[in-house]
Amino acid sequence: MPNRLADATSPYLLQHAENPVDWWPWGPEAFAEAERRGVPVLLSVGYAACHWCHVMAHESFEDAELAGYLNERFVAVKVDREERPDVDAVYMEAVQAATGQGGWPMTVFLTPAKEPFYFGTYFPPEPRHGMPSFRQVLEGVDAAWRDRRQEVGEVAGRIRADLAERAAVYSAGAHHPPGEADLHQALVALSREFDQNRGGFGGAPKFPPAMVIEFLLRHHARTGSTAALEMAVHTAEAMARGGIHDQLGGGFARYAVDAGWVVPHFEKMLYDNALLLRAYLHLWRATGSGLARRVALSTADFLLRELRTPEGAFASALDADSLDEETGAIAEGAYYVWEPGQLVDLLGPADAATAARLFTVTADGTFEHGTSVLQLLADPEDFTEYETIRARMSEARAARPAPARDDKVVAAWNGLAIAALAETGALLERPDLVDAAERAADLLLAVHLTADGRLLRTSRDGRAGANAGVLEDYADTAEGFLALYAVTGETSWLQLAGGLLDTVLKHFTDESSGALYDTADDAEELIRRPQDPTDNATPSGWTAAAGALLTYAAYTGSDRHRTAAERALGIVGALAGRAPRFIGWGLAVAEALVDGPREIAVVGPAGDPATAALRRAALLGTAPGAVVAVGEPGDTDVPLLADRPLVGGEPAAYVCRHFACETPTTDPVVLGERLGTAVE
Repeated sequence: MPNRLADATSPYLLQHAENPVDWWPWGPEAFAEAERRGVPVLLSVGYAACHWCHVMAHESFEDAELAGYLNERFVAVKVDREERPDVDAVYMEAVQAATGQGGWPMTVFLTPAKEPFYFGTYFPPEPRHGMPSFRQVLEGVDAAWRDRRQEVGEVAGRIRADLAERAAVYSAGAHHPPGEADLHQALVALSREFDQNRGGFGGAPKFPPAMVIEFLLRHHARTGSTAALEMAVHTAEAMARGGIHDQLGGGFARYAVDAGWVVPHFEKMLYDNALLLRAYLHLWRATGSGLARRVALSTADFLLRELRTPEGAFASALDADSLDEETGAIAEGAYYVWEPGQLVDLLGPADAATAARLFTVTADGTFEHGTSVLQLLADPEDFTEYETIRARMSEARAARPAPARDDKVVAAWNGLAIAALAETGALLERPDLVDAAERAADLLLAVHLTADGRLLRTSRDGRAGANAGVLEDYADTAEGFLALYAVTGETSWLQLAGGLLDTVLKHFTDESSGALYDTADDAEELIRRPQDPTDNATPSGWTAAAGALLTYAAYTGSDRHRTAAERALGIVGALAGRAPRFIGWGLAVAEALVDGPREIAVVGPAGDPATAALRRAALLGTAPGAVVAVGEPGDTDVPLLADRPLVGGEPAAYVCRHFACETPTTDPVVLGERLGTAVE
């Protein structure tokens, strides 16, 4: 019999709707029930594509006996971390502070007042590897709640005080925006953590550092640093050639379990692929790399082919697990891995040998049970042969049982995809990608944006969820709209971005310090208001907002928005030399601030080839965070374009900083030289 999750829009919650556990969705009713019964709350947080979430669900939450015990002694609350990142952030901070690590599924025990007092992640059904079983954990917490209630309350109080103390650090302010010296220190600190042999930073597991790559590319563009460019190129190439990159279908898995990018954790997330698409595009723009161009296009095609929803937006993720036809079991990576015999059956001995050599498929394998994750350690000598083999393998793989798709639409991640696709379509001359970006943006306007200008975080099947947008939703959606304005010239996108950023200033900003909160001032009150400037798998809402505010100010000349961006970037200066891996997008935005950013106004008749050539030269420039506005002479809708006449009757480009401009040029080559254009 379905439980209370049956009416949810979240695919993750719906995965648990038939559990014998009497799940409640997050809400005041669940905590009122815990208060009425005098029992603690079990909070379980995960997401639809999470492998270990599926494992724990199968082992524990589908166990009728264990569910009976759980229902009797606790109120069980299930949360999709992608729908409620605020809830996830607050309790994950507590988990990490208490245990030194985090992850999903996240398992937290709360008082009816929402205060945490015991934490963990995955718990097995039987004691294993030093971990207690989930039943033992439940029994231990129940005993503590019944017999040592005062001690539980004291622990909860200390944890709440610790979280409040941590939050005060971010609100302290008094930091200046980072300058050239801070950005150089960040580069030096990154070079110490750089893996010279395998690319990336740190050891296993290795996550794709898209935001850090953006910083390195911008730092190279501004300073000419070869070290910055080499780290970006080496990391991007290692990922592109490794198993973390889907060599057949394009796109990237969430992370590699090893330090060499060989074996991925196979789930594929929209946000990773949007960020990496943009990073590889910018790498191509900086270097002309053919590999970077191919990866950018194949990633864009992956987004359109496998993540686009019927409504035109983009789904959240593909699962790591799928049905293994040989064993009949659900297994991680089954859709993606190959054995030599499968290649022979498909291609015949000669082509199978070529495919095995190209994609590093061996008898011993690189994954479980002698299977291999495909890699492309070197470019093929014969691209025609390679494409033929790749097409046949892709067709055969498409006949396998596919991983499940979480078709929930998240505003923030769609904003990232809109920005990446719009830029890729413009720079690589793929108008279909720009069209896809506009269609996704239209869905956000129609479904996620409310009449009072507020954003809802999620939708599914064209139906909005009930959860309010958080800071990253406003910031990343604004970023997407600003990118659309740059490539289409439609001023409505700029105006819509401005409306979202006004909401950021009104509802998410601490006026006394300039610090930013992850939730609005009128959002549901949690045990603390979540706030974190550091990157996780995506840019933090804090630094994403700083970037969008800075871009908007460059188009409009708004001192209010620029000042807000500068104040928000103060924390980046404090963290630049200490934790650059975790503030990558903030560093990238700071590079734009130090460089100006450059403001390029192109004026000329629409449809004039000379106007188009100047626009393309402007978009191909590598100047950090440069903004591009294109319009007719006399255009006053966008302040950057106002009072910019033609030159000698010809279309012209003005390169400005703070609206003070250099001598305009009518020559795309000269414009490219001013903006550091490296291709075409």
